Amino acid sequence: MHDVKRSDFSIKPFLKRNNFRALYQILTTIIPIISIWLIIYQIINHPFSSLIKCLLLIPIICLLTLFSSRTFSLMHDCGHNSLFTKRKLNRLFGFLLGLINGIPQKSWSIDHAFHHRNNGNWEIYKGPIDVLSLEEYNSLSKREKIFYKISRNWIMLFPGGFFYLVLKPRLGLIIIIFNLTKDIVKETFIKIKNRRFSELLAINSRVKPPFTDYGDNFSELFELIINNVVVIIGWIFMCRWLGSVFFLSFYSLVTTLSAAILICVFFVQHNYQNAYAKNTQNWDIVDGAILGSSNLDIPNWLNWFLADISFHSIHHLSERIPNYNLRDCHKANMHLLHKSKFLKLRDFPNCFRYIIWDSKNEKLIPIS
Repeated sequence: MHDVKRSDFSIKPFLKRNNFRALYQILTTIIPIISIWLIIYQIINHPFSSLIKCLLLIPIICLLTLFSSRTFSLMHDCGHNSLFTKRKLNRLFGFLLGLINGIPQKSWSIDHAFHHRNNGNWEIYKGPIDVLSLEEYNSLSKREKIFYKISRNWIMLFPGGFFYLVLKPRLGLIIIIFNLTKDIVKETFIKIKNRRFSELLAINSRVKPPFTDYGDNFSELFELIINNVVVIIGWIFMCRWLGSVFFLSFYSLVTTLSAAILICVFFVQHNYQNAYAKNTQNWDIVDGAILGSSNLDIPNWLNWFLADISFHSIHHLSERIPNYNLRDCHKANMHLLHKSKFLKLRDFPNCFRYIIWDSKNEKLIPIS
């Protein structure tokens, strides 16, 4: 591309953050979620027939799923320090929104920042589903190729969503504690065996993260622990309030659907036909933002639940733009976005075909 520079875009007027607008967004998301759970309590405790209860709960599942997606989108903004004016406020509300999503916000944000720094450079960042290069794919056995194709199918959004928000943060903590304990025991044994008793209180074990985005240091480990403790206490409370079977099944369904929506949106905004997919040598960060991020032409009501992340090229050009300014910034710079990709909902299924990176021709391709 290179015919458009970052300085050509009007960005500065849209960088201004507003605490009142940010708090309003938080309240208009959290209050409806609390209200919905209160309505759910009334429904399941009312002497309706099972059929009537199911019919009443179906639209509530859809609504709660959308609001859950919005809490994640606002948490995403806090991670970019773009929702509130002060970093401390973004950290606080990001942490609280992370509790609602069951995910430690700090670790997630650090990993997400890596994506922003390298978007479009497929030699370094392989997208949200770890896309293989054509050479890597061709080196797989027939069985491995079948597994790869199935594991990247859109239907995997649902088990993937459940794993991402419900299981991954819990498993991450368990494995980290296991590894840490194993290191401490191992080092202690070595020091006793070698009669280095004075070193017993100076055990320098490091955290070994089971996933790239959890527990990379003790600060992240601390937040992971707090997140898990509060989330599990919340689950216990909700089980006692609504009944274990109902809450766990209902919560799992909502969380799975919400995460599936978010993963789907994230995927189609970076995996599509003619997406910018360079190697390090030919990569440009501005081109990566404009050509490597699709913009979604979706209904306004759905945009609201996604906190306007649909205007993704501008978001990648400057992640410090608050979500409540993204639409206006996008409109102000539309004349510079004519080479950007714009997708409608009907285009989403086709995006899931582009799961191979052709490093030689620098483009995403479908599996033959």
